[in-house]
Amino acid sequence: MDLLTQLNRAMQYIEENICNDIELGKVSQVTNYSPYHFGRLFYYITDMPISEYIRKRKLSLAAMELQTNTPYNSGIKVIDLAVKYGYDSADSFTKAFIKQHGVTPTEARRSGVVLKLFPPITFQIKIQGVQGMNWRIEEREAFEVFGIERIFKDNETTKVPAFWDELQQNGKYEKLIKDAGEKKDMFGSKVCTINALCGEHEEGSGIFPYMLFALKTDNSNIGGYKIKTVPKATWVVFRANDVEYIGSQIGALFQRAYSEWLPSSGYDTVGHGPDLEIYGEHFEEVWIPVMKK
Repeated sequence: MDLLTQLNRAMQYIEENICNDIELGKVSQVTNYSPYHFGRLFYYITDMPISEYIRKRKLSLAAMELQTNTPYNSGIKVIDLAVKYGYDSADSFTKAFIKQHGVTPTEARRSGVVLKLFPPITFQIKIQGVQGMNWRIEEREAFEVFGIERIFKDNETTKVPAFWDELQQNGKYEKLIKDAGEKKDMFGSKVCTINALCGEHEEGSGIFPYMLFALKTDNSNIGGYKIKTVPKATWVVFRANDVEYIGSQIGALFQRAYSEWLPSSGYDTVGHGPDLEIYGEHFEEVWIPVMKK
């Protein structure tokens, strides 16, 4: 099952279960991806968390039910509508409704009121020919890394930058650089650059580990650090050169990899295992484990 088919199947599942308690793990079950990888995939293609998309769809359908003189109007009470779309109270529903539509549910009943509706997403191949992509396929045996890890919930991807800031402010970032050593590493840069390892977790656990790491070598001081083995894999590597500041191109690389390269490449992601973010001297790379379709 190719990438676009899996994404569209997930969107169909959301529409069919929109009035139920939809969790990321339940959505990903109709694909070959773990909850973490599916959430990451969706975010980089659409530029929004899947939880936000589900919320927007629920509030869009709720607005349609409130509109008068339309086929969707059911005369339903606000509290019943709140319960139908998973809100604990009429107040919490009203606050969310105002945030999206700019009017209260009661005001939304008026004829002619302007509402902000979000239609279901349909994924298609995106053809881009203006800007070239620097990519390559790498076959790598298993290797060891060491570093600092933190566990996040599946919906906490946006908290990762704060993790970086914390380690930079408390000195642990610089210590990891020092403990990595001076030797050139397999990524073509000094180990004194920092890399991020997005690890796998148990299916359905609702969490994922994120690790700032360096390649483990004979010169590394690994005392007190988490050690992990990155398994043997085929990787597709996307590179951005002339990077001005750390982290500025990582998001764009993932976005183009998922939305432009993967759908038409003949490869698919393996759906599990780590993605790598490589921060070199004036360059950045993302490494995604893939397999032939």
